Amino acid sequence: MAVLKQWELRAAFAQRLSTMYGTEVPSYTTLVEVSHEVNRDLLAKDAAQAQRLGSIGRVTAERHGAIRVGTPEELRQVGQIFAGLGMHPVGFYDLREAAVSAVPVVSTAFRPIEEEELALNPFRVFTSLLTPSDRRFFDADLQHRLETFLSRRSLFPAELIRLAERAESERQLGKTDAERFLELAVRSFELSHEPVDRGWYAELERISGVAADIGGVTTTHINHLTPRVLDIDELYERMQRRGITMIDDIQGPPRWDGPDVLLRQTSFRALAEPRRFREADGSVSEGALRVRFGEVEARGIALTPEGRATYDKLVTEVDALRKEKGCSRADVAAEVWGECFPRSEQELAGRDLAYFTFAVDAGRRGTPPTTVPELLDQGWVRAEPIVYEDFLPRSAAGIFQSNLTGYGSKDLTQHATDLDSQWMSGVLERNLHDPYDLYAQQRERSLQTVSRELGTQVTATC
Repeated sequence: MAVLKQWELRAAFAQRLSTMYGTEVPSYTTLVEVSHEVNRDLLAKDAAQAQRLGSIGRVTAERHGAIRVGTPEELRQVGQIFAGLGMHPVGFYDLREAAVSAVPVVSTAFRPIEEEELALNPFRVFTSLLTPSDRRFFDADLQHRLETFLSRRSLFPAELIRLAERAESERQLGKTDAERFLELAVRSFELSHEPVDRGWYAELERISGVAADIGGVTTTHINHLTPRVLDIDELYERMQRRGITMIDDIQGPPRWDGPDVLLRQTSFRALAEPRRFREADGSVSEGALRVRFGEVEARGIALTPEGRATYDKLVTEVDALRKEKGCSRADVAAEVWGECFPRSEQELAGRDLAYFTFAVDAGRRGTPPTTVPELLDQGWVRAEPIVYEDFLPRSAAGIFQSNLTGYGSKDLTQHATDLDSQWMSGVLERNLHDPYDLYAQQRERSLQTVSRELGTQVTATC
């Protein structure tokens, strides 16, 4: 009997989700088209450089989605669905702290974690969970009413969960079951046509547009779907030339003439989508909501903890200079980076600021050194960058708040609910992977191979 392996299920789900979202949000299709145009142009200009951080086949197919859920049980069920697709929870992101506006969610990302699985299909889903117990956003009465509302809804049918459990345990599904699994999974993230309670939605929206999008409706939906582009600045300009309004900034590292690192993101602004509303008198009226948008990303090299600390320091410095000079972030960021950040991949690798895999260059004779910086300097090994597969909380929060209609309400005199990665792991009933560990393991495997081939123990640093 024909079967679909997990990566094939994942690829099919990503493609079907993309088709569905393009039907619901036509500007997303334009975003994908422009992304492909930019990628083709860069490939034609310099194929080797264009594919430095992944083959054009992978980049073209690559997507990340974003969804939002309201309860720990809903998050656990989402984790099971994605486990069926060979996707694991990686990282803990507290957007409550990262955003200026009211964004009362904590998040993780579900994605493949093995190199081979990432190469086959790197689909990832940034998943946010509402935090009704956080008194900075919700008082006790609203928390109770919100949790009661959420407890009455059921987002995912039992059949879908059962099929996901089988796909996880067997790492595949027969063709008939796979088709049913994909049908139910995609349907679960479609935008509902059920009328929205206008009064309830408005009450939550005064707290946060994100809270209203999660807790003001009886279903969930794909919030945005993100293609990968090789030149995000060029895409930004081309989208504007097509008359599509983009948010004000590209989030993440600046455009500069050094190595691309971490993640740069931008989006077109959330569009007014027709929705039906139930009024206080029980009647149904027509209206619109702005909650969904089209995001695009450009991925760079994964940074080590030391590299990330350097990045965070530069972000703080740019913010201070921007405020002092009263100019845009782009005007000061490239200058700051040019003065403070390594300008080459070799320097990033030699200073242990970014993650690379290493391979022996054939042809050298003699006694090799034992550290990566020396091996690189003397030409014994070559370094291949490891792509950053994860997310930046500040950037995610920046995208969220750029598409909100207001800043909402956040009472800083109240204490935050203490939520962390250990808590989320318990909710999911799964190991929450640390992204740094995953990158370090990938690097270490390559160093073990180099050590065997050179006949000496190689270490990453001096």
